[in-house]
Amino acid sequence: MEQKRSKSANRQKPNQNKPVKQPANGNKPKSGNGRGVSRSAAIRAQKRSVEDAQKMLNQYANASQKVDKRERANTVVDDFNKLKITFLGGLDDVGEKNTTIIEYQNDAIVLDCGNNLGVDLPGINYEVIDPAYLETIKHKIKAYVITHGHLDHIGGLKHIVPKFPAPIYGTPYTIGIVEKTFEDVPAGQEHYTPKTITMSMDNHEKLKVGEFFIEFLRLTHAIPDAAAAVVKSPVGTVIAAGDFRLDPEPLDRMPSDIHRLKELGDEGVLALLSDSTNAEKEGRTPTEHTLQKSFTDIIKTAPGRIMVAVFSSNMNRTQMIINAAVESGRKVALDGRSMMAYAEIAVRQGLLRVPKGTIMAMKDAANVPDDQLLVMCTGGQGEPNAALQRMSEGNHQYIKLKPGDTVVVSSTPIPGNEVRYDAIGNRIAKLGAHLFRHPTHEIDGCGPLHVSGHGRREELREMIRYVRPRFHIPVHGGMLRRRYHAELAIQEGWKRSNVILANNGESYLLTTDKAEPAGEVPHGSLLVDQTGAIVSNVVVKDRIMLASEGMVAVVLTIDKKTGSLLTSPDILTRGFIYIRDSEELMNGLRTELKRAVQQRYKRVDLDRFKQELKEHVTHYLYEQTQRSPIVIPVVNVIGGKANGDNNKSKNKQDDKSPEQMADEQQQRFAELRAKLLSSAKKGD
Repeated sequence: MEQKRSKSANRQKPNQNKPVKQPANGNKPKSGNGRGVSRSAAIRAQKRSVEDAQKMLNQYANASQKVDKRERANTVVDDFNKLKITFLGGLDDVGEKNTTIIEYQNDAIVLDCGNNLGVDLPGINYEVIDPAYLETIKHKIKAYVITHGHLDHIGGLKHIVPKFPAPIYGTPYTIGIVEKTFEDVPAGQEHYTPKTITMSMDNHEKLKVGEFFIEFLRLTHAIPDAAAAVVKSPVGTVIAAGDFRLDPEPLDRMPSDIHRLKELGDEGVLALLSDSTNAEKEGRTPTEHTLQKSFTDIIKTAPGRIMVAVFSSNMNRTQMIINAAVESGRKVALDGRSMMAYAEIAVRQGLLRVPKGTIMAMKDAANVPDDQLLVMCTGGQGEPNAALQRMSEGNHQYIKLKPGDTVVVSSTPIPGNEVRYDAIGNRIAKLGAHLFRHPTHEIDGCGPLHVSGHGRREELREMIRYVRPRFHIPVHGGMLRRRYHAELAIQEGWKRSNVILANNGESYLLTTDKAEPAGEVPHGSLLVDQTGAIVSNVVVKDRIMLASEGMVAVVLTIDKKTGSLLTSPDILTRGFIYIRDSEELMNGLRTELKRAVQQRYKRVDLDRFKQELKEHVTHYLYEQTQRSPIVIPVVNVIGGKANGDNNKSKNKQDDKSPEQMADEQQQRFAELRAKLLSSAKKGD
């Protein structure tokens, strides 16, 4: 009905007192489907494009863009003798910028400080927390306490710590990885060397940090030296379990410290922050060492080269693959920057044992017989530019996949990454290599190739029973998984009022017998590109709109004295249409632009003219194509004296005559026009 009313309105008032809206042929404008389109329809279409882009960005909004009517933390509630826990990240998804703040009076510690690699926005590599709240408590921050070395727990440190300096506490392998990340300096930031403090888990070392005592407790995960952070405060003990599974028989023979968990439970635990990633899966996560036979069988029987894609931080799995390679008489080449970095630290700390002469450089792989080579690489999730991804695309510097090769992908797709995971499998299959993957291992003819680093429901139950916290706080994995985890705790006998389902940005105040909401703090995300630089959300929104609708730039050169065009309008497009296939549309647009200059240029000031020009071009293009590209009008006013028209300048340059200034303007415009036209031809 609205469209019909608009058409009727146009028939009654075709000009709307603005003659520039008329098409060149004098007839009623037609859209690509033959229907007339009102200016309001074009504006609504453009508004929808802006709103769609904004919806994509809303989940990554920074603190200043989030508007919440709920009470801000610290505005009403007295928190002086209470323990305050604030969640800045880590609750909305799997692997999502885990960051929690624990405060007591004038002391605060930051538990983990990660990034989120699962950001699907143009030109964006990952997101980190917006540190707006940290700015308000920067005088209180005494330490960063890190549970383990995965990027969703440490990837934000190099962006945050230089702004709010404090020592970083962690276990040996974790600190090694943290120090490595600071070697990559974000664009526009000076090199920063953090103060790091390495703590021993196995002798239960405790260090005093302000009003807190910090301890690390060994838990098994998919990376060495993973730990729960135990924070003892005057109010009570908080255990942040990090990511964990309760594997009783890990390959490195360093199982979870169940005895210490029970001791802490006996002493009394105020709150448990527990991993919910696998809260929807019954049973237990299988132990890691059960995969050894699968790798050995494949590596022993494969006829040609073998490529194994594995998470670069999983040293237990790396050890199994190296064991099988050595047993089969194969050399091992490590490919991928992160693979090399994690392995180097593990070897140095004695966590990875490699027989002498086993590891070789990638550049020497071509000199090794096919049946004696194994390449361990990154990219099993189809990550852009990772080693296996480049092999599947034929872009790898040293390896060109071929029939007879064997590719082993030792992972399952991370939630939300199923499309990339399948895409890389399809490319490898087209190249003729034999592919083994965990999700299809039974069809592929091998044993299991992956186990999760996160415990399932039975392990979550055990954690609750061991620790027996007064308040159970499910974290990680998103609200649905956390709700499953919360219901599990209630099944185990916990009161619903003592199970807390928080949201990112929320604070809670804890006493020995009560937990109360304390409102919301400033929170959100900062977007980071491949260089490590922070990218404005406004820029990303423009990128989204450009990707969706494209761009049109119109360049007009107007004589300042007469107000007429000096040259035919130049039109440049990117991502909208192919100009050479749209000659009629471009000619019509040029005619409309000429009409606009004739009828409106001398009647309004320059800024108003540009705005009208933008609206008019938007309307015309939507009429013809039903699309709303970003329109950029460029108006160059050339020649005439300083007081020659309504767009006169009040600024005088004493050193140059008006004629000299006009000549310089003409020259600058000629250079600009040549550059733009040259760029357009290259794009064609």
